[in-house]
Amino acid sequence: MARPEKFRLGEILVQQKLLSEEQLQAALGEQKKTGRKLGRVFVDKGFVTEEQISEAIARQINAPYINLKYFNIKPAAVRLLPEAQARRFRALVLEERDNAIRVGFADPTDLFAYDEVARILKREIELAVVTESQLLETVDRVYQRTEEITGLAKELTAELGEGIVDLGALALTPGLEEAPVVKLLQSVFEAATQVRASDIHIEPQERSLVIRFRIDGVMHVQTEADMKIASALVLRLKLMSGLDISEKRLPQDGRFNVKVKNAAIDVRISTMPTQYGESVVMRLLNQGSGMLRLEHLGMPPGILERLREAIHRSSGMVLVTGPTGSGKTTTLYAALAEINTTEKKIITVEDPVEYRLSGINQVQVNDKIELSFERVLRSALRQDPDVILVGEMRDQITAEIGLRAAITGHMVLSTLHTNDAASTPIRLLDMGVPRYMVAMSLQMVIAQRLVRVICEHCARPRTLNPQEHEWLRVEIGDEVDRHEYREGAGCSHCNGTGYLGRSGIYEMLEMTAPVVEAANQDDPAEFIRAAREQMAHHTLRRDAIRAVIEGRTTVAEAMRTTSQYEE
Repeated sequence: MARPEKFRLGEILVQQKLLSEEQLQAALGEQKKTGRKLGRVFVDKGFVTEEQISEAIARQINAPYINLKYFNIKPAAVRLLPEAQARRFRALVLEERDNAIRVGFADPTDLFAYDEVARILKREIELAVVTESQLLETVDRVYQRTEEITGLAKELTAELGEGIVDLGALALTPGLEEAPVVKLLQSVFEAATQVRASDIHIEPQERSLVIRFRIDGVMHVQTEADMKIASALVLRLKLMSGLDISEKRLPQDGRFNVKVKNAAIDVRISTMPTQYGESVVMRLLNQGSGMLRLEHLGMPPGILERLREAIHRSSGMVLVTGPTGSGKTTTLYAALAEINTTEKKIITVEDPVEYRLSGINQVQVNDKIELSFERVLRSALRQDPDVILVGEMRDQITAEIGLRAAITGHMVLSTLHTNDAASTPIRLLDMGVPRYMVAMSLQMVIAQRLVRVICEHCARPRTLNPQEHEWLRVEIGDEVDRHEYREGAGCSHCNGTGYLGRSGIYEMLEMTAPVVEAANQDDPAEFIRAAREQMAHHTLRRDAIRAVIEGRTTVAEAMRTTSQYEE
């Protein structure tokens, strides 16, 4: 394809009847005043959309317009052009053809960019038009700032050099926002939020410093850097979270806030001394992402209806159980958001406060000043609450206070670490809670896990292997052959994993009269039998299979998540 020619954007849009002459003149006046790009002025004023502009340019230069939302990007092709040049020239390698490379440009009239990209790729270019916002989003996703982070890590290594550096002085230097350590951390946080990481792990090894992200519950290596920068990074993070920078032998916990692309991220930090230095784990909580509503959690309709009914009662206890990172707090806060009205006083007792919700009183437990769960909970009951959320039933005393509050006219919501719903009341009894309390106070138990969701950008049909077929057949019999199954092939949207995001699977035990009666007996086996009968196939495994049949997740993921329920 020939090198594109220059043209006037406004005239083309008027010719193609996407813009009136009056709108063009108004935009030109605005451009003179502000100096912004004309295309941006058209979009900001609502005259045309970014897509309409790109389509108009594509028609003018007789090139294809490609909507990147529906284009299956190949990361290997994209990386033929270095990240810095892709950002600078607003260009993206889309695919390799037999005798040319197809490149998407946000501005195909930028002849300098076209020539530079052709020079770097050393191949003939086949031009395509893409929108700037989609191009930048794709560049962020595919490159994941890996080059930038590695480059900044090298810059920091060079700055620290071989000599002994006064890290305290480095940390207090004016104009610190320009220091490589700060730029490196900022890039790490930006990369983490781009790929929706829930945790950042900074781990010193024998010869290198490894930075890993946890995405959708699975760990991914982001970069490896020189060990020399480890102490500078840890020091900076300790300063940001108000930890003791001189204490390197004991674990420490703290929190701080960072701003990433105008979003406030709440970071919980934990440091721990290891063989090669201090390991740091940071949990990221995006305060701007908004609270999930109960109907968006993916609960089966029956469970959702019963949970809503339970939380609107004036008293009783609802427990949500599951391992760490199974979404228990998200479920509880979705329930709180539903009942959070001006007529109700709600108090939460947490360690730490994970979400901030307006209109409720949230208390952070602090053992250093003896502000324990027990102490806060006793005090909270004197504050005349209607609803209390206890972050976790940690011990007998906390559980007893919570259950007593549920008996005496309060709605209590809390979490407990158990494997399934049926064993939860027995766990409370094991903790030493009186049997009558459990029978009288507990309204329902919801157990949950998170399964990874198939990436819609690369979803394709899947034929089950014999093991998967048999696993499903045991649960749903001959129905297994009546459904179609899916998997993700792996693409740039999902970092090649085939999964994008997570969704909950649930089971619910409701404390009906037969279950309460069994709870009052001394025989745990009898209670488990009554509980399973009440749940009747509404188990975690059955809900995972529902997600498989609906095409939300794979059989392999359902098997992995519910493996601890093999009986």
